[in-house]
Amino acid sequence: MDDTDDMGDPVVEEKDVPSFNIIEEKIKEIDNTIIVYRVYYFFTTRIFRFQLIKKDKMCMIELPRNLLENLGKDGTSAEQQLLKILDMNIENDDCWRDFEG
Repeated sequence: MDDTDDMGDPVVEEKDVPSFNIIEEKIKEIDNTIIVYRVYYFFTTRIFRFQLIKKDKMCMIELPRNLLENLGKDGTSAEQQLLKILDMNIENDDCWRDFEG
């Protein structure tokens, strides 16, 4: 059984994530050692779950699809909301768990 079976929803490719490049860029601005390992999409709640890796730690961040779609449209408001979510999670030690990849 792989992780997608555990999660119940499929892993999606970067090209299927709205504004993926913007999100990745903002994460790198906060900490350039973090990589986006996987992204899951939950169809029922329209949420993307980003699995981030930093050294031997993993952090999961959930971002609503409409927020990601708005990043490419209105920019400022959506970007502020994204930065708030990223800061709140990435800077929080409780988000980071041991990871064995």
